[in-house]
Amino acid sequence: MKGRAVPLGVPKFEVQEFDQSKAGVKGLADSGISTIPRIFIHPPESLSGLHNLSTSSIQIPLIDLSHADSNPLPPEIVQQIGDAAKTWGFFQVINHGIPASALDQTISAIKSFHEQPKEVKSKFYSREEMRGVMYTSNNDLYRSRAASWHDTLQVWFTEPAAASAEEIPEICRNEVMEWDAHVKNVADKVMELLALGLGLDAGKFRELSFSDERVMVAHIYPYCPQPDLTLGITAHTDPGIITVLLQNEIRGLQVKHGDEWVDVQPVPGGLIVNIGDFLQIVSNGEYKSVQHRVLANACKQPRISIVTFFNLMKWRESDRYGPLPELLTPDKPAVYRDFSRQEFCENFYSKGLDAKSLIEKIKL
Repeated sequence: MKGRAVPLGVPKFEVQEFDQSKAGVKGLADSGISTIPRIFIHPPESLSGLHNLSTSSIQIPLIDLSHADSNPLPPEIVQQIGDAAKTWGFFQVINHGIPASALDQTISAIKSFHEQPKEVKSKFYSREEMRGVMYTSNNDLYRSRAASWHDTLQVWFTEPAAASAEEIPEICRNEVMEWDAHVKNVADKVMELLALGLGLDAGKFRELSFSDERVMVAHIYPYCPQPDLTLGITAHTDPGIITVLLQNEIRGLQVKHGDEWVDVQPVPGGLIVNIGDFLQIVSNGEYKSVQHRVLANACKQPRISIVTFFNLMKWRESDRYGPLPELLTPDKPAVYRDFSRQEFCENFYSKGLDAKSLIEKIKL
């Protein structure tokens, strides 16, 4: 613990006590507490707007992929995905090819993992950031201003920390491995459409290995007795290429659109896709990563979300990356400088979740 920060205003021993219990937020919820520990109480600025949400019926774009494999490809699908990535940074896809049974089984398996007794789950508990399989509560517990109301099972499917099948908890092993294959197929198709939306060849992102580094984080958001004092996850942008989210029917995700926080309504059978900071940079600002957050869960039933982050694996020989040269013209020069993999990783792991901090650092 030496040298680690703790949430502001909270004695270090309280954070360590929670961490060392290895019971997570689920353990607190199961104990029947009526007030949350103060390490979870967020400052007023983090909670701003929670009680003044717009009653607007606006929703993130919904895109039907049922004809995404057609030849010729309907141009309206490319247009829809490109517009969504440029204006919202978020969209929901349906008819993506994954059977409904696989969606349900994946959610059920992750829920079953999180509902196991502490004694069973605790053997997976860790804070090693690049561990193949890790169960923890708040990856950024010692770097954030306040803890958030969720626990996580994290599984790396690729190097630099690829998990073997035997390392994945048996209770969800088959479903997690099958889910990785399913979600990669969807991501590859979406990335083809995103590449076309920039005027690139459909296979450009695959050539650049944009779906070859994958990590799954499977969250549980248990019931919170004081949801007005904390958050499920604080407002942030994702650092990678794209993120694909599968969730159950319990709402909580909100997306920042302009000055408004928009509640995302889960669509049966739908998957949510959002643009990461890296894709904003390599698209030279054409595609937008946007802030999103998760409210603390006021429902008695837990919210389950299974998030797969896609990052590139094959860096350039110089180990630096920036806007794709194909997208730059005299009229549209680079708006970001090149950066290294080390700079990318150090920026992410040196702090709590935040919004576009790397983008701000490398903006020209």
